[in-house]
Amino acid sequence: MTKPTHPTSRGLSRRRLLKATAGTAALLAAARLNFPAGAFAQGAGPEVKGAKLGFIALSDAGALFVAKDKGLFAKHGMPDVDVQKQASWGTTRDNLVLGSEGNGIDGAHILTPMPYLISAGKVTQNNQPTPMYILARLNLDAQCISVAAEYADLKVGIDVKSFKEALEKKKAAGKPIKAAMTFPGGTHDLWLRYWLAAGGIDPDKDIETITVPPPQMVANMKVGTMDCFCVGEPWPGQLVHQKIGYTAVNTGEIWNKHPEKSFAMRSAWVDKNPKAAQAITMAIQEAQQWCDKMENKEELATIMGKRQWINCPVEDILDRAKGKFDYGTGKVVENSPHIMKYWRDHASYPFQSHDLWFMTEDIRWGKFEPGFDSKGLIAKVNREDIWRDAAKALGVAAADIPTSKSRGKETFFDGKVFDPEDPAAYLKSLSIKRADV
Repeated sequence: MTKPTHPTSRGLSRRRLLKATAGTAALLAAARLNFPAGAFAQGAGPEVKGAKLGFIALSDAGALFVAKDKGLFAKHGMPDVDVQKQASWGTTRDNLVLGSEGNGIDGAHILTPMPYLISAGKVTQNNQPTPMYILARLNLDAQCISVAAEYADLKVGIDVKSFKEALEKKKAAGKPIKAAMTFPGGTHDLWLRYWLAAGGIDPDKDIETITVPPPQMVANMKVGTMDCFCVGEPWPGQLVHQKIGYTAVNTGEIWNKHPEKSFAMRSAWVDKNPKAAQAITMAIQEAQQWCDKMENKEELATIMGKRQWINCPVEDILDRAKGKFDYGTGKVVENSPHIMKYWRDHASYPFQSHDLWFMTEDIRWGKFEPGFDSKGLIAKVNREDIWRDAAKALGVAAADIPTSKSRGKETFFDGKVFDPEDPAAYLKSLSIKRADV
């Protein structure tokens, strides 16, 4: 009787061995394609498959829309990321405090100062801190300060002199004058305050500052709620299209290439799921690169206009997304240097020096007390190290990864200079402020 033969490694033919090796290689290659961070290897992938992320209907949340619509969260091993619309920045704050375990959210597209205000308990119920991490910046520039049509003849711009005189006359006639922003101590509040104060208008004494959610700005100006407002696109563009008001200033004119929104998450979630946090950051970085390419702007505008995202006409988004700014005064700027930047000029990297400016301005206006340890809080909240790890894992070119946590000295339109090595000197140089320094 012939014994059955059992192939051994020695008995494998060279052809069969090559065929088996090729099949294994193909399988591993496919795994790497689906899980680029190495999630196929045991223990290497994200700890969870999803997270709940919030956003406000604004163009600078574009990277989150693209990451979801184009499957980038899924590509990086996070197929169950849920991107949820929030009604206001106050709602975003409340849901971050709750966390997804409390039917809230784990992270969000957010005004850069908010993670600091939330982490310090300055804007939370009973002043209870909820520690936050900033994992990426989402954009530079392209917020706008808009003025109501009743001031059309003034063609208000970076210089507020004529606007100041008109407001004084209106106030003397017993009429209320109001400026709207989106969250106290947030970016829009700070751009508006800087612009007004630079022109001698005290934003606390000479005008009433009110809070209005971004998607409601145009409707509120239409019924005369405010004289001016500051918000991000597409609402300033929509205001011009509806002839309700006009653009006075693109905030890039106040501070060229200024930081704006950030992507932040609850620190407890990141500490528990560090690989998942890196995977989400990678998906956002990849989406930011896509958003910044001019050949993608029309598709980007179409995506952003969708009902589940911004929910507005594409024509209110497209021109400014491509860098064409019609101010509504006869002034039209083509190829504006202040176009919204999602990736170029290190837009995505969260420079700690920029967070220090926001903290210093919030000290200026009384949101933090003088002498507050801003750098100590920044060291806890700003996780630029996670951004760097994500960028390297994504294969980002070394030239696109800043070598320093600081962008150095920053110069504003009125000649003021912010030196991150000496924020106190900057604060002392400002004439209108609440801080006694």
